[in-house]
Amino acid sequence: MNRPFPGRLLAAAAAAWLVACSSTATTDRSEAAAPKRAPNFLLILADDLGYSDIGAYGGEISTPNLDRLARTGTQLTSFYASPFCSPTRAMLMSGSDNHLIGYGDMAELMLDQQRGKPGYEGHLNDRVVTLPEVLKQSGYRTVMAGKWHLGNTEALSPAARGFDRSYAMTMGGASHFGDQLGIITADPDKPPKAMYRENGKAVDIPRDGFYSSDAFASRLIQYLEETRGDGSRPFFAYLAFTAPHWPLHAHDEDIARYDGKYDAGYDAIRAQRLERMKQLGLVPTDVEAYAGHPRWKRWEQLTPAERRSESRRMAVYAAMVDNMDRNIGRVLQYLQERGDLDNTVVVFMSDNGADGNSVFDLARTRDWIRKDMDNSTGNIGRPGSFIEYGPGWAQVGSTPLNLFKSFMHEGGISVPAIVWGPAAGISGQRRTQVAHIMDIAPTFYELAGARHPGPVGEGRTVLPVKGRSLVAFLQGRQESVYGPDDAIGWELGGRKALRKGDWKIVQSNRPWGTGEWELYNVARDRTESRNLAIERPDKLAELVQAWKQYVADNGVLEIDGLSDRPGYSNAAKYYDDLAHEAVEAPRRK
Repeated sequence: MNRPFPGRLLAAAAAAWLVACSSTATTDRSEAAAPKRAPNFLLILADDLGYSDIGAYGGEISTPNLDRLARTGTQLTSFYASPFCSPTRAMLMSGSDNHLIGYGDMAELMLDQQRGKPGYEGHLNDRVVTLPEVLKQSGYRTVMAGKWHLGNTEALSPAARGFDRSYAMTMGGASHFGDQLGIITADPDKPPKAMYRENGKAVDIPRDGFYSSDAFASRLIQYLEETRGDGSRPFFAYLAFTAPHWPLHAHDEDIARYDGKYDAGYDAIRAQRLERMKQLGLVPTDVEAYAGHPRWKRWEQLTPAERRSESRRMAVYAAMVDNMDRNIGRVLQYLQERGDLDNTVVVFMSDNGADGNSVFDLARTRDWIRKDMDNSTGNIGRPGSFIEYGPGWAQVGSTPLNLFKSFMHEGGISVPAIVWGPAAGISGQRRTQVAHIMDIAPTFYELAGARHPGPVGEGRTVLPVKGRSLVAFLQGRQESVYGPDDAIGWELGGRKALRKGDWKIVQSNRPWGTGEWELYNVARDRTESRNLAIERPDKLAELVQAWKQYVADNGVLEIDGLSDRPGYSNAAKYYDDLAHEAVEAPRRK
């Protein structure tokens, strides 16, 4: 099968950038001057990447390009997103809270009591002036490729929200190959089809030779070249990978690089990651990782066939991350060759924590997968498979944090984040202070000299930016962005959290939490292992009061029992499905 960018070419491009930018990497902060013109922006978003998955955060997966960005830029270790993908993307594109801008809950999971209420439209609403719109008004050319997940119609597409060029998979997830399969179905006899749009118009992807990460990087490079002109206009480029979101798919040669690497199982790999994190200074030397929920099977409880299936799943996941890193290297190499990299600010992050939930429980998806897909161990990761990697590996991805995607515990909302831009005074450092996904838009605006029109502009009332510029913080001129009296809140699907200074309250439904407010000093206890709600009722009351203010300020709908709804984020049947797939080869059409 022909592919536009085989693994060896991806590796060559990544290696070329690593060598070519070595002089930039040594730029001292005292020597860095303000850019002669407005900086370019390359915003890179991974999908469901865990906190510890890349090398710079302790992972064993090969990610030399991201590791170099972290080493020579600013590595953020307390960066927060939403626990779900579309609310994060909405906040990233707006700088405002998800409850105000259309994603008070996931569009796919909204109840009748929510849908259509202000802030719960299920798409990026018209109260927002987007990041690309603001930058475009300031003379930027704006391009994007990858996952959008902020509206499926042409009127809600990237082309309608400020992008000059866009190639977008508009839905929550899809096959990474050219079959263009979606991820959720109500009818097992009608396979779902993923929606792709180019410049707003619906398109079908190539059946042969398509792989998501390769295709998105290639298309972004194409758009940058097409809009280059005389090179005088700066660019905002948004590269939104669907990797490593399930279904787990990768090239055979990439999977082979990790074959057998995960045979030791969850506990052993997690212990190795934790030790590397300690050696890197990312966590205290005495920290112990969250042990995992008792509902999940331990590695030693799995049958040999189940272990082989699990090892293969994690190998495919690692291959996806490896491939993504090499595609990032290819984009950086393109910018280096065009002379644009030195004046580019690169931001990389994940949209939420690792995903240990299961889509199988939504609608009739399990029936469709068992009817049409071959998830036998030898076919895992190949076309015709549909695989998740479950809570065991997701907890490895969250090392050493508590829980994962869909939860407000640290493992669901703490994500790897890197900002690189020596010419903008952003160079090698690690910052442990809190920053938030809403802060990216105002940071870009300050660096670009752009002005957001809110609260009144564009002929209508628009939402102001709630996030804070990180520029002084990233340049080392400001110790922290958020002080001890500043509160940051989260709510999705009835699960809740609020951080104020060193303290955090969090609430998850049983059996995942206590069903009540829990209180943690996350500055001392990042793994949320010691609930202080009884010991510190004064601090609990203070944060609960701040939570009430957050609800009022952002129009949060608090619905009794919402967090208990069955399905995706309350799924507990992963190991039943694993046993079925590891023993049987499901029928295929």
